[in-house]
Amino acid sequence: MDLQPHIKKFAARMAEVETELGDPKVFENNRRAQELGREYARLKELVAQGERYLKARDELRENRGLAESDDGEMAEMAREEIIRLEEEVPQLEKEVQLGLVPPDPTDSRNTIIEIRAGAGGNEAALFAGDLYRMYTHYATNQGWQHELIGSSGADLGGYREVIFNLSGEDVYKRIKFESGVHRVQRVPATEASGRIHTSTVTVAVLPEAEDVDVKIDPTELEVDVYRSSGPGGQSVNTTDSAVRITHKPTGLVVTCQDEKSQHKNKAKAMKVLRARLLDQKLAEEQAKYAAERKSQVGTGERNERIRTYNFPQNRVTDHRIELTLHSLPQFMEGEIAEMIRMLIQHNLEEKLKEIGA
Repeated sequence: MDLQPHIKKFAARMAEVETELGDPKVFENNRRAQELGREYARLKELVAQGERYLKARDELRENRGLAESDDGEMAEMAREEIIRLEEEVPQLEKEVQLGLVPPDPTDSRNTIIEIRAGAGGNEAALFAGDLYRMYTHYATNQGWQHELIGSSGADLGGYREVIFNLSGEDVYKRIKFESGVHRVQRVPATEASGRIHTSTVTVAVLPEAEDVDVKIDPTELEVDVYRSSGPGGQSVNTTDSAVRITHKPTGLVVTCQDEKSQHKNKAKAMKVLRARLLDQKLAEEQAKYAAERKSQVGTGERNERIRTYNFPQNRVTDHRIELTLHSLPQFMEGEIAEMIRMLIQHNLEEKLKEIGA
């Protein structure tokens, strides 16, 4: 594949974006300015990668010619360079090819994560708490902010449900492949006989919706307020601060009771509702061409088992890319960057196949 025309196209578009960013009027539209800024940074990196690739490719071609030289010393030096360049050029070529994949417009969005205990009772709730801790530790390591939106605690610890927001650079891009069913195999703390139990937790990852993404008619909302309660049903507030919002056209229901202020709970619930409606909209759009996209990283379905955490064997296995890591304690402490990097890489490679590159 001749990548030179694509590299020239990247450079031409970068010059266009640079010119547009040089116009003070563009900053009157903050969202547009941010989009252009992200596009410029991406193109600048792609052009730099392209230039490194073309330089290495030309050097390889030149050294192959020199390797046939009558000058024995020069030919030997050229052969040494060929060994290095034959390893370097394909790597640089792959980096440039991956740049041909158009970025997902939601990749830069902040993200709402919903974790729910599935099969396994109290053990599932405890593991839901473990996953919440894992993701918040990873977020801290990335320099992201996290905010609890709502939670429903379990009697023996952990969560029946916990919903939280992550904000920072490229949050959705890095965390979106966590959506699905997470299975845990371990001996519960409450198990006297030492028998291994299998439990499941579902994770939903939703890009935060912006006003232009989803239009919500206030007349289509049913808003109820009530007193918030903790585990076991005990009251934790003496005022009607908890909020339940029902979106009548879709039947979606969102509740929030973690704040003492009814106004704050309503704002958080609306944020979650917008994200769920956007997720629904994106899922419908994706379904239209799902038959053509046979090689994604999993299906993204909520009921898809994506990963197994086997504590007795100290391993975590991602079933979509058949990757197993034998560092489960560190993984549960938020050291999940390697897994995420491999998932992103695999997804890009599959998309590259789709566009025929």
